[in-house]
Amino acid sequence: MKKQSNLSRLMQYAGGYKYLTYASWALSALSALCALVPFIYIWQIIKEVLESAPDFKNAVNLTHYGWMAVIFALLSVFIYICGLMCSHLSAFRIAANMRRDCMRHIVKLPLGTAESIGSGKLRKIVTDSSAATETYLAHRLPDKAGAIVTPVGLLAMLFIFDWRLGLLSLIPVILGFLIMTKMTGKGMEQKMKEYQDALADMSNEAVEYVRGIPVVKTFGQTVFSFKRFKNSIDRYEKWVIAYTKALRMPMMFYTTAINAVFAFLIAGGMILACGGITNELLLNLLFYVIITPVIATTLTKIMFMSEDGMIVNDAIQRIDSVLNAPALSVSMRTKNPRDNSVVLENVSYSYDGKKDALHNISLHIKPCQTVAFVGPSGSGKTTLANLISRFFDAQKGRVLIGGVDIKEIKKEDLMNMVSYVFQDSRLVKTSILENVKMAKPGASREEVIQALKSAQCEDIIKKFPNGVDTVIGAKGIYLSGGEQQRIAIARAMLKNAPILVLDEATAFADPDNEVLVQKAFAVMSKNKTVIMVAHRLTTVQNADCIYVLKDGEIEESGNHAELMQNDGLYSRMWNEYQTSVHWKVGVSND
Repeated sequence: MKKQSNLSRLMQYAGGYKYLTYASWALSALSALCALVPFIYIWQIIKEVLESAPDFKNAVNLTHYGWMAVIFALLSVFIYICGLMCSHLSAFRIAANMRRDCMRHIVKLPLGTAESIGSGKLRKIVTDSSAATETYLAHRLPDKAGAIVTPVGLLAMLFIFDWRLGLLSLIPVILGFLIMTKMTGKGMEQKMKEYQDALADMSNEAVEYVRGIPVVKTFGQTVFSFKRFKNSIDRYEKWVIAYTKALRMPMMFYTTAINAVFAFLIAGGMILACGGITNELLLNLLFYVIITPVIATTLTKIMFMSEDGMIVNDAIQRIDSVLNAPALSVSMRTKNPRDNSVVLENVSYSYDGKKDALHNISLHIKPCQTVAFVGPSGSGKTTLANLISRFFDAQKGRVLIGGVDIKEIKKEDLMNMVSYVFQDSRLVKTSILENVKMAKPGASREEVIQALKSAQCEDIIKKFPNGVDTVIGAKGIYLSGGEQQRIAIARAMLKNAPILVLDEATAFADPDNEVLVQKAFAVMSKNKTVIMVAHRLTTVQNADCIYVLKDGEIEESGNHAELMQNDGLYSRMWNEYQTSVHWKVGVSND
């Protein structure tokens, strides 16, 4: 199948506005031709001055030629502005449609896919990549039409007035064009991709760093958290400096070549003047000295257009990477779960298609049962919880809620059945009330306040004069990690879903906040199926069943007492955890 050009892809988003794009090219080309006409009148002015010298009274047409040059220059500008208006209208529509399509597809993606891409990269793709196409369509393509027409008109003029000087003018142009071709070839396209990758990486790390500042400050880990962000900046700096140095010599030769036209003209003029200087030679030489800088300007425009074409190609590929990401499948037939049980049947999942993060997992969680997933880092605990919440779809096997495959449950119904409390719950810059109401937009103020009380948030509300109407993130009002977690729990309480997934929900809470968070969990967990992902083993002692994972498989399962009787992975983890809890740093008396 023949690959579509970038322009064809962009025009798919234009609708009827694509005709404005085509009109902008025609107007830009016409503007470029009009811009050359003043040079002809300048030639006429120089000719009349030379022919009438020394009696300039005979130069009666100078005013006419001058006004005609001005009129055509103004006409060129007016036509160009009309072309830009057409191109901008089309470009804005295309950029808006691209962003709309991206956002529509993003909301259909599994939540895990969006999380794995990274919010910083997604933001850059949706905004910056579409903006790159906007610049390309609004400016570069119309300029390209003008840049193509200008050399054609110039060549005609160069050879009409004096073909010998015209040939001399073309020598540096050809040299500059060859150097430019070398700079903007396939290697440049790869470099442009590397540049955009470096920018996207830096943007993503910046967003994640800023989001983590409250936690960073709570635990005093500024240096460690800054390391990844700083490394991304260092990689970008290293790449940019190396790339700039690599282009230094080619750019120097290119600049020298396109500006050397005067040297060729002067040398050619001296040779042609050996037989004597004539008015015609002097006229043409002066005219060529005036008009040849247009060649350098046109070549430079073409060079930047080539670069912009590569930027747009990269931008379209990045947008396609989002649009081609598989959306959550939607079953044509939907069923209603009979209860809040959770069953996994031979479930496997791999992030890279090589090694399974989960392999052949089968388990049965009864309605209103509390279970916990524990295990070493990277054992698949969070992945397992994500599959139950349908952040991803299992690649093998089935996940059932209430006896129904989650793929056959309407997305809205599934979201109403499952509440998820993350280890790094995020709040938006709005009031505490609105943050909690996100879980149930139709909830009354009294319902929200009751949810906040149940989530042990009364101390948070009381310390602010505006109470639940306090806007988080405004005027220096920020919450600690544990406080944010309690607000997130209030949100989950208001939603009141029958299945509750807690993913390291106390990971960033200080001891005081952890006590309150645990009290909130006790209230929230009543009559619900609770699935806990935990590193702190003390939080899972009372679970009805504990599943111990290792390398993506269930190593053992049972309640705390049963697992402690076995000399297995859980008992070893428990003993190691207790040792770390009771370990204290000795303080010298010196």
